[in-house]
Amino acid sequence: MSERSNMAIFRPYRPWLNKESKSAPSTAQSVTPQWYKDADVFAKSPTGEYYKATKEICPFAKEGTTDDYGKIPTWKACPAILDAFSTGYVLKTPCDLTFYKNDRGTIDVKVENPQYADFCTARPPMPQFQHPRGYYEHHFAWFADWGLELPDGYSALFMTPMNRFDLPFLNTTGIVDSDKVHLLGSFPFFIIEGWEGVIPAGTPYLQILPFKREDWDHEVRMLGQAEMQSKYMENSMFYRQPDGGVYKSKVWSRRKYK
Repeated sequence: MSERSNMAIFRPYRPWLNKESKSAPSTAQSVTPQWYKDADVFAKSPTGEYYKATKEICPFAKEGTTDDYGKIPTWKACPAILDAFSTGYVLKTPCDLTFYKNDRGTIDVKVENPQYADFCTARPPMPQFQHPRGYYEHHFAWFADWGLELPDGYSALFMTPMNRFDLPFLNTTGIVDSDKVHLLGSFPFFIIEGWEGVIPAGTPYLQILPFKREDWDHEVRMLGQAEMQSKYMENSMFYRQPDGGVYKSKVWSRRKYK
């Protein structure tokens, strides 16, 4: 059992690892990719000028010139995408990994540091497991160098780092009751077809989302036509304002991971 509520404890399972190691766990926010940071919050024309919103895009803005309707937000302005990049923790590769076609024509891996020879291993296809389209059937497995301990009643979702479509691999997704099992074991993953190259040391390969185990129920509630229209108008009046950003400034709750 971990020391207190909302504390994720990581422990190394190789004697030479420490907090400064390249594979040391970190917050997901700390490895936000540069391409996300460099993206524009507002849409630009080919000349580099910002597009101006129209009355159709922002129908409830104050009447006047087009400047009153503000600029047009891009996907970068979406807090839901920001949350996906910054929620939870990540594990990172301890050394460079070179993926290549071997003499048999199948994808293979060379672990560049012999100390981590068992960190990434090749595996044959998994019988009866639906492998993802566009990825090699011959797959691999990460063997985590770090274990995770969560408080009583908490589990962890392990998955490919969210929205990291720039990465050449796709993990199988799994859930572990990490309040009871602290040694993570192996995580299968697939390499995209046609790709050969190096996954550098320090690349995030697993995103970890702790959550409290709770029982849930659900129901479906139907809306009448008038209620649907009313809710649509209410949402439009609230959210569709000049320069956008209403959800982030008035609704969104910032998550903190340390």
